[in-house]
Parts: sequence; structure tokens; C-alpha cells
Amino acid sequence: MVKKYHLIVFGCQMNVSDAERVAGVVENLGYKKTDKMAEASLILVVMCSIRQSAVDRIHGLVDKFETIRKNNRKLKTILTGCILKKDKKIFVEGFDYLLDIGDIKRIPKLLKLKNSTTDGSMVPNKRDSYLDIAPKSFSNFSANVPIMTGCNNFCSYCVVPYVREREVSRPVEDIIREVKKAVNPPAGGGAKEIWLLGQNVNSYKPSFPKLLKEIDNISGEFWIRFTSSHPKDFSDELIRAMAKCKKVTPYLNLPVQSGDDKVLRAMKRWYTIKDYKNKIKKLRKAIPGIALSTDIILGFPGETKQQFNNTVKLFKEIKYDLAYINKYSPRAGTAAAKLKDNVSVEEKKRRERVLTEVLKQTALVRSKKLLGEKTTVLINEKKSDIYFGKNEHYKTVKVVSSKDIVGQLVKVKITSVAPFTLTGEIIARK
Repeated sequence: MVKKYHLIVFGCQMNVSDAERVAGVVENLGYKKTDKMAEASLILVVMCSIRQSAVDRIHGLVDKFETIRKNNRKLKTILTGCILKKDKKIFVEGFDYLLDIGDIKRIPKLLKLKNSTTDGSMVPNKRDSYLDIAPKSFSNFSANVPIMTGCNNFCSYCVVPYVREREVSRPVEDIIREVKKAVNPPAGGGAKEIWLLGQNVNSYKPSFPKLLKEIDNISGEFWIRFTSSHPKDFSDELIRAMAKCKKVTPYLNLPVQSGDDKVLRAMKRWYTIKDYKNKIKKLRKAIPGIALSTDIILGFPGETKQQFNNTVKLFKEIKYDLAYINKYSPRAGTAAAKLKDNVSVEEKKRRERVLTEVLKQTALVRSKKLLGEKTTVLINEKKSDIYFGKNEHYKTVKVVSSKDIVGQLVKVKITSVAPFTLTGEIIARK
């Protein structure tokens, strides 16, 4: 009888990458993936603890597990990912096993299966890091490659340092090996896009700029993207490396979180708006046409209307192509949770509407510059007869094709634009 597993992933791109390593472990044990939870004899959940809403969704899953157990007494459930200590105490009753993400090599032992020394999903190592597990990629054309894990910054609103612990960088040779395997697999084909991942890639040791250059020198046609970056560590050396590397795409997400210095200090984000704008100025000088996105938290405790207006002012000045706008909500265990959440829900929603409208206006201006231009697009999904993908600038582009082009790089001429979506016609396939 075929053993089946079902995988549920919450949260960021790093969690997706972790889930690929979880899949690598269980598939090596003979399990086959199923999209139907009720068919599985093993259910694994990769948890996110950034927002309380993500944690609450886990509670709903526990009830579903109990329903499935009525027809499948052999069902095993594992919770891993980013889990706060206080949440472990809550979920210990709802899951058979709780594992820190760094302990997923223990899964075979927990399931009472032998972990062979010739285990194909395990890379022999002396460091015993879970990042040495070979991933089971969820995509044939885009690869997530973690270069580090953990965070040393302790932003006042964030739980990551408590669930990921301190920063640990992967050895350069391990990263290079994984990238080469992704872009030049033995069977041919290979990833056309590499995402280098970390909670703060800029603080990678020994040197993130040098790592970029080494990956840029790997043979093959592929793009290099990376996330996340912290403004305080974003160096001039990194800007020069981005400009020099031919495979690094002209796109950057640089989270500012607030446009006001006093709010930034309360967030424990150790840079000023002047510092941030200076880095953006250098980026645009070194890489003309670079697309920029950012992350914002609205309604942080104590944020006044004037301080919010400073964020609006920053958005109008920077003219972002994209922004991930979040309304503040307290997260137990963080320093900010001790502060009074004194901005009303209604006011947070109002600020979100105002900032989103500014973003739409600036994004549309940026998009209009691409009207009539030719751009390369990596197609990543199909909806009905419409294909969607991202171009070099991480702009969403949609096209029509009579042939299946998911996973292909295509040359597209842009025929119409909206703030966050471009429409085009395919003029060539690579």
C-alpha cells in the first residue's frame, strides 16, 4: 500500500523552502504527496508565528485532524516551522509530534523507520544542520536556496529571533553546490530563477556581495533574486555587486516599515529615513530602472496621524513599484506587545486605504514606462487560457498562449498596463 503525506505550509518564502526540505525527508521514506488531506496517513504542517491570525488557523486544522482520525486510526501529524514556546504548550495536545524546524532530521526516527546511512535525501555532513537536507523542490523552474537562518535584530514587533534563534550562515560551498544542482540537473532542464533566502541576507558571513558574484559565475541561463534585506546592513559593496552581476535581476525588496524616525526607533529599526533614502538614491544611480518594493506596518503603537503622513510622504518620494502593507497587531512575546495598541482598527484600515491609493498611483506611473517595451517573463502559472509570470523587474505580466508555457522564459511586448499588472504579446520563446 502506498504511503501518502499531505503538507500544509503557512508564512514566508523561507517557510516554503523549509517545507521543501521536509518533503525531501518524507519522500525518501517512501511517502507520496497527496493534495487531499483525507487520503494521507501523514500530515505535516509548517507553521508561521509572525501574526496571531496564522497561529489561529492551526487551531482549525486540529479539528479537521480529529475528523480524519475517525476513518484513519493510523494517521500521524507533525507540526514544525516557526513555533513559539507558548504555542508549543497549546499544540502539544493537537499533534502527535512537535519539532523545531532544525530537528526535522528526526522525522524518520519519530515514525519508527530506519534512517539509512545511504539516505538519498541527506547530504553527508559534519555540522548536522537541517539545511544540509536535499530539498524536494515544489517547482521545476524556480528554486529556493536558503543561505542562512536566524536573526540578530530583535525588531520590537517580530518573533523571528525567538523561533529561528541567532543567525547562522551556510558554508559557501554548500550553497554553490545546491545552486548548481538546481540550474544544471543531470536530467537536463533546470531552474531559471534562484531565490537566495535568509531573514537578513545582507548579514551573511563571510560576505553576501562575494557570494552573489560566485553564483553569478555559475554556468547556465538563470536569474538571481534574494530576500530579505535589512536597510541598516545594505552596503555600498552590495550595491556595486548587484550592478556588476549580470544574472541579478533589477529588483529589490527593501523593507522600510515606517516613514517616521521616531516610529522606527520604537520598532528598534536602527536606521533613519535619511539613511534609507540615501541608499535608494545610490541604488537607482548604480542600477537605472531598478524596481523597488517595501514592507510597511501601519498603526504601530503610538503612531500619530502626522507620523503616518510621513510614511505617505516617503511613498510619494520613493515611488515604489510594489509594497506589502500590513496593519499592526500585537504578537505575544515581543517587546511591542507590552505597548498599548492605541490606534483603532478603523483608523488602521483608513491608513491602509490612503497608502494603497498612493501606491497605485506611483506603481502606474512606473508601469507606463514599460508600455510598448520588450521584456523577458518567466511564466509561473495558468488560469483558464491566460498565463501569468514575472519579468526581470518582478512585475506581474499576463499573456495568452495556445501552447503550455509554464516554466518558460518568453519575450513579451507590453501592450497595456495597470498599476500592478502588465499585459503583453509573446514575440519569442527562449
